[in-house]
Amino acid sequence: MKNPSGTYDPAEPGTYETVISRYQKRLLPGPEYGVSVPFRVTSARCAIRLARMTYSILFVCLGNICRSPTAEAVIRKLGEEAGLSLTLDSAGTGDWHVGEPPYGPMQAAARKRGYDLSPLRARQVSAQDFYDFDLILAMDDSNLTNIESLRPEGLQTPVQLMLDYLPDQPVRNVPDPYFTREFDRVIDLIEVAGAHLITSLKRQN
Repeated sequence: MKNPSGTYDPAEPGTYETVISRYQKRLLPGPEYGVSVPFRVTSARCAIRLARMTYSILFVCLGNICRSPTAEAVIRKLGEEAGLSLTLDSAGTGDWHVGEPPYGPMQAAARKRGYDLSPLRARQVSAQDFYDFDLILAMDDSNLTNIESLRPEGLQTPVQLMLDYLPDQPVRNVPDPYFTREFDRVIDLIEVAGAHLITSLKRQN
């Protein structure tokens, strides 16, 4: 099976194949692969990181105990398999769970899929993150609005939705499984969007 770049890479056995297979089984009819959201160079600092193949990405949800730590773990694994050097972190817009590990049921669902969330601890997003990261990805529209309210004047660090990397798909927001209990669906969405994100980053090299 072809990966999102349009070719099968034997150096990455099963990486995209597994993601695409899960996507086809669990989600609505999906995108035509090969479409990705461009990664934008917005500063000299970002350009230097791109030149040395290092990218810093922050994933943000509401409490930093379900969606964003899952995104951090998924992209870390996909990035390592793709040979990318990534600096990753996650945070929440709220402070209710600061210092706590990810939600137990989310950890259990992720563990079954090969992702270990147990070392992660929740923190709250801050204005400093606009200086520290090249890209900030929000899990839903509400998260994005709250993140933008913290933007320091003059900083152009891009803030996008995680599912901006899931083209031709009617779903815009990653559902919050703390309330919906859709833990596997959250992983499905993040895995496929993550595969497109990794492809976009690889094309910058």
